[in-house]
Amino acid sequence: MLNQDQTPLLDAIKACMAKPHTPFYTPGHKQGQGILPKLADLLGEAVFRADLTELAELDSLFSPQGVIQQAQALAAAAFGATQTWFLVNGSTCGIEAAILATCGTGDKIILPRNVHSAAIAGLILSGAMPIFIHPEYDSVFDIAHSITPNAVEIALQQHPDAKAVLTVYPTYYGVCGNLAAIAKITHQYNIPLLVDEAHGAHFTFHSELPTPALAVGADLTVQSIHKVLGAMTQASMLHVQGKRIDSDRISKALQLLQSTSPSYILLASLDAARQQMAVDGKKLMSRTLELADVARTKISQIPGLAILQQQLSPGFVELDKTRLTVNVTGLGLTGFEAEEILDEKLSVTAEFASLQNLTFIISLGNTASDIEQLVQSCNILAEKYCRNKVIVNPQLGQNFREYSMQISPREAFFAVGETLPIEQTSDRICAEIICPYPPGIPVLMPGEIITTAALAYLQQIQAMGGMISGCADSSLRTLKVVKNWGAVPST
Repeated sequence: MLNQDQTPLLDAIKACMAKPHTPFYTPGHKQGQGILPKLADLLGEAVFRADLTELAELDSLFSPQGVIQQAQALAAAAFGATQTWFLVNGSTCGIEAAILATCGTGDKIILPRNVHSAAIAGLILSGAMPIFIHPEYDSVFDIAHSITPNAVEIALQQHPDAKAVLTVYPTYYGVCGNLAAIAKITHQYNIPLLVDEAHGAHFTFHSELPTPALAVGADLTVQSIHKVLGAMTQASMLHVQGKRIDSDRISKALQLLQSTSPSYILLASLDAARQQMAVDGKKLMSRTLELADVARTKISQIPGLAILQQQLSPGFVELDKTRLTVNVTGLGLTGFEAEEILDEKLSVTAEFASLQNLTFIISLGNTASDIEQLVQSCNILAEKYCRNKVIVNPQLGQNFREYSMQISPREAFFAVGETLPIEQTSDRICAEIICPYPPGIPVLMPGEIITTAALAYLQQIQAMGGMISGCADSSLRTLKVVKNWGAVPST
C-alpha cells in the first residue's frame, strides 16, 4: 500500500531549491537571478527558484526511474489506474497520444461529433478516419449530451474493423452518458475505449459525483487536473488499465507530443494535487457539492432563469452537480450578452457562454462568498437587465448535425489549400478546424463538406458575440478549403 501523504517530486524540488550550488544549466534566468524585476514582483521569487531542469535528483519525464516514477505510481493508485503519465502539454497531448497509440493511417475510430478539437488534431497526426456518431441532443438547452450505447453498437456493427472507440465523459456541461454500457459493447469487439475525461478528475473522490471512467471499464482516460482540482494550468494526467492499450506506444507518442524541457513547476503541481485529493478529497468535494447545491437551489428560483438538471435518457445518465449551466433566454438575453453583463458590471466571470446558456465551474477553490456573489449577480441580472421578452429557442445546435467526411482530416490538413470568400465555400472540402471557443467543439473540420447550415450557425454565433477560433480569418469573411476538389454535388 502506497503512502498517499507523500509528495516525492515536490519534496525533491524543494531540496534542490535549498541546496547551495552555482547553476550552469538551463533555464537562463538561473533560479530567478536574471528575471526582470517587474516579473519577479508580480509572481514572487520562489517560483523562479523552483523553475528547474532535469537535474539528476529530479528524474526524467520520458524515462522516469526516480521521483517522477514514484509520483506517477502514487497518482495511479489514487485515481484507480494501472499506470499514469504526467502531462505538461495539457489534456490535448493526452488525447492525441491516445489516438496515436491505437490508430494508424486509414484506421477507423468511432467517436462523437461533439469531440474537442484535440481529438481532431489526433486524427490529423495519426491519419485515422473518423466514424462520427451524433450525440443525444437537448432541444430545451440547445446542447449536445453523450452518445448512446445503441449508437455505439450500430456503429460497431457497421464498422467492425474499427480500432477504438473514443467518447467524452463528462461533457463540458457536466453530462455523463451510460459509459458502463458503452464499455461493454466496445469490449465485445476486443478494442479499447478511450475517454476524454478532461472535466471529471474529481469524480474519484466522492460518491455523490458521477462514477469515474476507469471504474466502469474505460481502458484509457485523460484528465485535466488543472480544470477542476488544484494543479497549475496545463497540468494533466493520462491513466490506463488492463491490457488493451500498449503502454510503450503511449510513452512513445507522448515523447513526440510533449516538450523535451518539461516544466517542473507543472509536474510538482500534479504531485501536490494528487496528495491533496488522496488525503482530503472527500472532505473537499463534500464542501464543493454543498456550495454547488446552494447555487443551484437559489438560482433555480430566480424568474427567467432555468438550471440544467438531471435527466433520464440514454445520453444523460448522471450529472456533475458542481457544473452549473444556466439558461438565460427567459430574460430576453443571449448567453453572450449575459456573460458580458456579469463580467463587466457585476464582477462575476463565467467559464463560458453559448447562445442560450452560461456555464459556471464550482470547484474546491470556491468559497461561500463566491456563491453568494454569484446568486446576487444572477438576481440583479434578472431584475435589472431582463428585456421582458423571451427569446424563441432557435435550436441552432440541430442545424449542423448533418455532415459528410469526404477525405481524412490528415489528407485535408496537408492538402494544397486555397482561401475563398465565405459565400463561395458551401459544398467545398474544409481545410481548417473551425469552432466556437470555449468549449472548443469544432463545427467544421478538415475533410468535411462545408454546409450552408454550418456557415449560418458560425455567422450567427459571431454576430451575437461569440468567439470563433481555429480559422486563419477570425472575421469569417474567408475560409480555407482544399484546392482542386471542386464543389461536391448535393445529394
